[in-house]
Amino acid sequence: MNGPYETTETHVQRLLERSLNSFVLPDSVIGRLDSALAHASSLSSAHHSKGEHRETYRHTFLLLDSSALTLWEVVHTSGRDGAPLHELYVSEADARVAAAELLGQEPRLDLDDLARSGLDCRVSPEEVLAAPPSALPRLYVNDNSSDHARRVLRRAENADRPGEDTAALLRTAFAHHIAQVFGHWNQSAGCMLYEHAFLLIDGAEASLWEVEHTATPDGRHMCEVYADEAAARAALELRARVR
Repeated sequence: MNGPYETTETHVQRLLERSLNSFVLPDSVIGRLDSALAHASSLSSAHHSKGEHRETYRHTFLLLDSSALTLWEVVHTSGRDGAPLHELYVSEADARVAAAELLGQEPRLDLDDLARSGLDCRVSPEEVLAAPPSALPRLYVNDNSSDHARRVLRRAENADRPGEDTAALLRTAFAHHIAQVFGHWNQSAGCMLYEHAFLLIDGAEASLWEVEHTATPDGRHMCEVYADEAAARAALELRARVR
């Protein structure tokens, strides 16, 4: 994964450059990585079979303030040419979900996960999985959110992307939340959907829906942004069929 004499600064740069989804990492995390002094990487899990290769790596950084920051990297070969593709996640749980989605599996739930989440471990995993899912609250972060909205809109390449009215509205954003949305499509097709939710100065909420895919003539990554979820899902399913 990394050269034996790679500096921590170079390691961080390589991680971010090769990751397909590094642009959705919280700005606060990127800022903390700027103060990384040392790092250690290790293989957390792996799955290798005919036509399916997936590995999860743990990257831990020692920061200038003596705290530690861990990123989870999922490496898989689900692209068009079989070359390794990289994705970064802040939490182990998100990396597990992504890895399971790549293999068309349900995310594994174990007793350690239950204990960390505060659930009663006397309840069987089957009972937990059978329970109807509850909506997770949005955890808004006050981290230069209006600039984040500007960058999301700037990288949109679709002709029907949100216009100046939306851009003007989001200039009043003071907090935001980013979530990867998993649906019934196959993530291994190279298509992903993200919701960028913003809290506005008047207390209202607004979202941008970003579709990332490689359904381009040369296989490069392309980002499309939509103002509503339905349009984004329609575009996502269309791109998946193209693949």
